[in-house]
Amino acid sequence: MQANIGFSEQAAHRVRQLIVDEGNDSLKLRVFVAGGGCSGFSYGFTFDDEVAVDDAVVERAGITLLVDSLSYQYLLGSEIDYVEDLQGAQFIVTNPNAASTCGCGNSFAI
Repeated sequence: MQANIGFSEQAAHRVRQLIVDEGNDSLKLRVFVAGGGCSGFSYGFTFDDEVAVDDAVVERAGITLLVDSLSYQYLLGSEIDYVEDLQGAQFIVTNPNAASTCGCGNSFAI
């Protein structure tokens, strides 16, 4: 299923670099939501080489982003980006569904 989730050019570029480092062109970035974190839910990122039947799929610059069906409801309308600044480098999720987020930006509440 085509997802209503944004995936920035910067994020796709960084994922491409990581895939090259791993040496496996079949890898896709999986973004998921898990219980926990200081605000109730936390974002997770991992590589996967398989697409599940119920995964939402986002393509950008030849890179595939996957979201499982359970996480999709929490990520609908979100934007996945990658930033490098004085605090370090990280993937950032801008989530319009989050009522609040923690200071680090890795967890949120609905």
